[in-house]
Amino acid sequence: MRAMRKGQIVAMVAGLAIGASAVALAAPDRGGSPAAAADPGRAAMEKIVRDYILDHPEIIPEAMARLQEREAAQKVSASRKALETPFAGAWAGSARPDVTLVEFFDYACGFCRSSIPDVDRLLKEDPSLRIVFRELPILSAQSEVAARVSLAAAKQGRFIDFHRRLFAAGRPADPQIAAAQAAAGLNGAAVARDKNAGDVNSELAANLELARTLGLSGTPSFIVGDRILSGAVGYDELKKAVAAARAAKAG
Repeated sequence: MRAMRKGQIVAMVAGLAIGASAVALAAPDRGGSPAAAADPGRAAMEKIVRDYILDHPEIIPEAMARLQEREAAQKVSASRKALETPFAGAWAGSARPDVTLVEFFDYACGFCRSSIPDVDRLLKEDPSLRIVFRELPILSAQSEVAARVSLAAAKQGRFIDFHRRLFAAGRPADPQIAAAQAAAGLNGAAVARDKNAGDVNSELAANLELARTLGLSGTPSFIVGDRILSGAVGYDELKKAVAAARAAKAG
């Protein structure tokens, strides 16, 4: 049987039941799994994998990471419609996108603030991209106040202006929120009515449930294609992920 490359071994390990493999590695070799005992070809393959892992144990974290990426991709795929369907006007970019980048953010998140130039640069350079913004106010009580006004702004078609102005003001507090609301030209009566409306409540609850389903660890979190990118990963990483999603979609 021909030698197998590291990448093939890693892929095989990621495809196996990792827990069962770990038990098999810890135990003496007694012929492999029951399935392998009934299939000599599988038994030979398992022995190749086992021997390689014993000689190169450093691939276990790599295989585990690949397995986690695969599981994340499945969760993203199952939630894609909910992820990529924006709340009212809480989006920017193309009305007919070929790729959608989703950002979960919190107005009290400094890393979200530092990511704004990267997101704006993507929007400027890529006319076929849409950014969908999902409120995830988890850092403070004022985060939720800001998120509610932000969603009210989205219902008035002024989301992106309010969004940028509030982030530019620093951490959200009542004076900063009020100033951003006024500067974005929001209708104050409509904001007072809409910020506690049922659809706003439902949006915040749905975003929290999506974050839990996807296992998001905080903000910002970006989802594009089948990938989840955690943290302020920077323009280059976001651009690469968008390009990869576009290439995968093209087939």
